[in-house]
Amino acid sequence: MLGIFQLKLLSTKIPVYGDYDESTYKPGMLASEALLPQRVIDQYQMTPEMWEERIKIWYADHKGMSRDEAEMEYLKIAQDLDMYGVNYFQISNKKETDLWLGVTALGLNIYEKENKLTPKTSFTWSEIRNISFDDKKFVIKPVDKTSPNFVFFSKKVRMNKHILDLCIGNHDLFMRRRKPDTMEVQQMKAQAKEEKSRQSSGQPCRRQVERNKLAREKQLREAAERERAAMEQRLLQYQEEIRLANEALRRSEETADLLAEKSRVAEEEAMLLSQKAAEAEQEITRMRLSARKVSLNCISNIQLVQDSLSALYLIKHL
Repeated sequence: MLGIFQLKLLSTKIPVYGDYDESTYKPGMLASEALLPQRVIDQYQMTPEMWEERIKIWYADHKGMSRDEAEMEYLKIAQDLDMYGVNYFQISNKKETDLWLGVTALGLNIYEKENKLTPKTSFTWSEIRNISFDDKKFVIKPVDKTSPNFVFFSKKVRMNKHILDLCIGNHDLFMRRRKPDTMEVQQMKAQAKEEKSRQSSGQPCRRQVERNKLAREKQLREAAERERAAMEQRLLQYQEEIRLANEALRRSEETADLLAEKSRVAEEEAMLLSQKAAEAEQEITRMRLSARKVSLNCISNIQLVQDSLSALYLIKHL
């Protein structure tokens, strides 16, 4: 039963969860109905937390496994299960006893209603000459013509064509496997044997080499991603520094423009004051000249008055 959880974990690890990562793993992440049915919990003296810890260990053991490798491990575990590769169909015999028909890669098995693990009767494909059905009735004809035909009845008519197609397909594969291997298959088997030999001698097999190569490539890719992130961060810092420098330069240019404007205004004001000072000096000079003329006129008038008074005085005393 524990193998079932390994199967489910292998089948869901790659597309759903990815590789195990202690930093991102959260308790309860794997305790789902898809991986841990309640009926299985009830079957064992283990709590859901204990189950999750067990599954977590398997999950960590599969770290670095590719999807193809996970599927191969899935099949290796699945083929050891008792019901692996068996397609069950409800049937009954001539006595109307309920049975199970199991269609497998090796042949047909007949199981009792309460036991799907141990077949009651088996027919290998090499022993079967023909299978046919009419309505709900199926007839299995053995290769040995002295042996009686085996008759059973299906529960659903619409399933008969599916059962027959499944039997034909498995029979064809069974017979094909017993043919001599093609050159391509022989080469594949030789390669697998060579890898197994290398692995037993302590040398890494091609799959392990590829896995190590993928792990190195992943590490290099992660390092490149980290380096790229660091470079992007530095680039953002440089851009921010350039922005601040440009902002400071703009403020300096604005300050310089403002100072230049103030200097120009001051120069214009100085020129205006200088001009007004010159005009004021000219006005003062003009006023001084005017005052001097007035003073001279006054002196001249006074002299005339004095002369007039002196003349009148002389006239009076003559």
